[in-house]
Amino acid sequence: MTVSHAAHAELVSSVPAVGEEAPDFELVNQYGEPVRLSALRGRNVVVVFFPFAFSGICTGELCEIRDNLALFEGGNATVLGISVDSKFAQRAYADKEGYSFDLLADFWPHGEVARQYGVFDAGTGMALRGTFIIDAAGIIRYVVVNPRGQARNLAEYREALAALGEA
Repeated sequence: MTVSHAAHAELVSSVPAVGEEAPDFELVNQYGEPVRLSALRGRNVVVVFFPFAFSGICTGELCEIRDNLALFEGGNATVLGISVDSKFAQRAYADKEGYSFDLLADFWPHGEVARQYGVFDAGTGMALRGTFIIDAAGIIRYVVVNPRGQARNLAEYREALAALGEA
C-alpha cells in the first residue's frame, strides 16, 4: 500500500520542523523501563522511528547503527529506536540482533508518539522511517522521513552530529 499524495502532504506538514522543540514523550524500552525524552537533556538524542521489529530494511538500518555506535557516542548522542511493536517484541529483537541501545515500544496508545512526530501511517498501523536528531537543549536539528522501502543513510547522521559539535 502506498501513501496517497494528499495523505503524504498531510503527514509531512505535521512533522516537527528543524528549530522546533522536540515533542516530549515517555515510552518503555525493551526491558519495560520508562524512558522520557526530556530526561535526556544535556545529551544529543537520535530518535529513529522504524516500521516493525524483525523486518528486513529495519534490521539492516539498526544493525548499521549497532555496528557504528561509537559514531553516536562520539557525538554525545543517545540512540532511541521506536516502533509500534510491544516491549516483548522489542526485547526479542534487541536480544537476537545484539542492540545495546534502547528500543522503545510505541504500542499503546498505538503509535501515539509516531503521531506526535508526524510519522504514523494510519493506513498500515506503523511508523514510517523518520529520524530526528535533537540537540542537548531539546531542539530538533535534523529531520528526515524516508519513503517506504528506502533505508536511511548513516553518512547523514555523521554530518548532522558533526554539525551539532560545531554549534
